Amino acid sequence: MTETADTVRATGRGCPECGEPVDVGGQYVTWCAACDWNVDPGVRDEETPGRIERLRRRLAQRYGEQLLAELSDPATGDAPGTAAGTTADRTRPGTRTGRRRGTAGVFATALAVAVHGVTVALLAGGLWLVFAGRGALPVVGALMIGLAVVLRPRFGRLPKDGGRRALLRRTDAPRLFALLDDVAGTVGTTGVRAVVIDADANASVRTYGIRQHRVLHIGLGLWEILSPQERIALLGHEFGHYAHGDTRRSVLVGAAFQSLGTWRYTLAPVPAQGLAQDFANLLTALPRLLVDGVLALLEHLTLRESQRAEYLADSTAARAAGTEAAAGLMDRLLVSGSVAGELRRETVAARTRIGGAARREDPSEGLWERLAAYAAAVPEHEYERLRRVAERRGHQVDATHPPTHLRHRRLTRGAPGGAVLVLDAARAAEVDGELAAVRRSVARELLRG
Repeated sequence: MTETADTVRATGRGCPECGEPVDVGGQYVTWCAACDWNVDPGVRDEETPGRIERLRRRLAQRYGEQLLAELSDPATGDAPGTAAGTTADRTRPGTRTGRRRGTAGVFATALAVAVHGVTVALLAGGLWLVFAGRGALPVVGALMIGLAVVLRPRFGRLPKDGGRRALLRRTDAPRLFALLDDVAGTVGTTGVRAVVIDADANASVRTYGIRQHRVLHIGLGLWEILSPQERIALLGHEFGHYAHGDTRRSVLVGAAFQSLGTWRYTLAPVPAQGLAQDFANLLTALPRLLVDGVLALLEHLTLRESQRAEYLADSTAARAAGTEAAAGLMDRLLVSGSVAGELRRETVAARTRIGGAARREDPSEGLWERLAAYAAAVPEHEYERLRRVAERRGHQVDATHPPTHLRHRRLTRGAPGGAVLVLDAARAAEVDGELAAVRRSVARELLRG
């Protein structure tokens, strides 16, 4: 009979498959590094992805592997045996490699123009029917104008302060913004206009407004579990997207994705409760398939370049913070799910406290320190297991990113590179001091619910 992990843990025996010593995980999974016995005991509890999401995942895996090999070529990326972000990779920001990549970008732009052309045609046709039509035509024209308004390109808005997030300007945190400017300058781009801080285990840089100002989103669920140098790597990666360029992040193509998403939502089938709903679903079936086809084509045209931009952003992270810190960031992304789970556990515990002493305590005090200690306690053998699980499952931050294990492999091959920018303890403490009030506020609002 096959031994279970609990049996191996209790008896101290070796691997039941190969007999080699096993890593007894304690609160972590017990598994065998020699033969991968019990490396992935969990059952994936995920919703079945839709057609577009399945396409994204397949393309992400395919392009991730192709680009990993392509960027090993000295003519297009890192030299063989050279770690990403070292000398062979430092002159690469902004370069565009490969005719195929450029052609795909041109077609993606043309397709985006066609998508926006539909919106313009709806608006122009609607205005003509309103002012020149007779009978019921002005009503149809008004509907066309309303649809054009719904599908119009959106430039994003700056998130509002309050609730579970805080909005910081330069005057609110000058040391933080000075650090952001230094990292952006290191990777060859400019800083941000504002910073949004919340409890998410994530981070990103986005644009807002017609002038496309940049705003950095820092999720404390990720930021607080990173070392100072890993924080530099995180910032270097996010700013690296704007140093290398990414068709998907352009105003034209990004707005086209938004419009197509709105079309899909508008044309989505409604629950059939009678002949009217059946007829409506039948009427929208062909347009829905057409929109799905256009969206799939735009995904195909842009995803490879988006994946390449992620790899190059990893290079800028390694150049700014050093390859060790950039690779460490990849490991922290592997535990981001369990970190988010720990935050949920803290939230539930705070809301179910009983007793006088417990009521007098403020559970938000020390929340981020407890979270950092939780992440720091994860042993190396658990990180190694998560890397292997990531390779088996094709773990990604999302479907636009290359698989995480491929990103980690690219960063760790060859000789490690040093950091251009070092965040010393004194400067890190100054930045933390500026964020102290925000950290308390976000923690309090998170646990308060």
